Amino acid sequence: QHAQQLKGAAQLAPAPCRWNSGLPVNIGVLFVPQQEAWVVERMGKFHRILEPGLNFLIPLLDRIRYVQSLKEIVINVPEQSAVTLDNVTLQIDGVLYLRVMDPYKASYGVEDPEYAVTQLAQTTMRSELGKLSLDRVFRERESLNASIVDAINQASDCWGIRCLRYEIKDIHVPPRVKESMQMQVEAERRKRATVLESEGTRESAINVAEGQKQAQILASEAEKAEQINKAAGEANAMLVKARAKAEAIQLLAAALSQQHGSAAASLSVAEQYVNAFSKIAKDSNTILLPANTGDVTNMVAQALGIYTTLTKPQAVKSQDETPPAHEEPQPASMEMLKAEQGSSS
Repeated sequence: QHAQQLKGAAQLAPAPCRWNSGLPVNIGVLFVPQQEAWVVERMGKFHRILEPGLNFLIPLLDRIRYVQSLKEIVINVPEQSAVTLDNVTLQIDGVLYLRVMDPYKASYGVEDPEYAVTQLAQTTMRSELGKLSLDRVFRERESLNASIVDAINQASDCWGIRCLRYEIKDIHVPPRVKESMQMQVEAERRKRATVLESEGTRESAINVAEGQKQAQILASEAEKAEQINKAAGEANAMLVKARAKAEAIQLLAAALSQQHGSAAASLSVAEQYVNAFSKIAKDSNTILLPANTGDVTNMVAQALGIYTTLTKPQAVKSQDETPPAHEEPQPASMEMLKAEQGSSS
């Protein structure tokens, strides 16, 4: 701290004035270089400002008091300490660019314009840094430079000097604060990596779920189409079977209505009975048989009796609708079948 105080005192010490040494001597005829302004006093009072080129003065009466350079001047602002809003001490140095706009004000408005502007830049820098936190100092260097330039121009207007720009060269942070900042940066990077990884996992899970959803939808649609096609096929098959069965019934009815149809029906029933009797005890060991299983004639007579009973109402209805005709004698075979049916029942 003592060393910093000595350094600050050395910085605040007045700089040697450059206006009193190296001034040209008045010999009557003078040549002023380009981008320079010579301030002339006559008998100790301001007389005029010499323009670049050939100029004439009166010896002994006229004296060149100041020589001002109209070029852009670069001033190195010494390193200084400043405290931020969050009580962090920083070491900052910079570069100041300025130009003399009015040689008269620059000569008589202030004793040493360059030194005055340098001190104003240092004080303004400390004032502006006190308004910002450490993180904002690094993020808002451009705005900080602009604020310093505006503050210098407001104060140096009466000095005939205009500050063009101010640039911060280096910002030195204490070692512990620097370590904390590095840890903070590493933590922020780990946080970003974790967030990106979690977002990737979430997107992956969403994509997998969306794929499964689409797969289930497609599978259900395929199953639905399969069931619809299967039902349509079964319906068409049932219709075809029904038509075939209807045609078979029609053909059978036509065959039965012909001559000797009852004998043919009796033969068919007998054949089916014999075939069914030959398959007994092939699928299961448990069998329930009637008492007269071997009497094929009796079984055929029973089947024909049932058939006659079912067809009799239709025959009676057809006889009622048709005009009366001569009655034919009933065959003896039908009477015998009815007698056997009654005895069996």
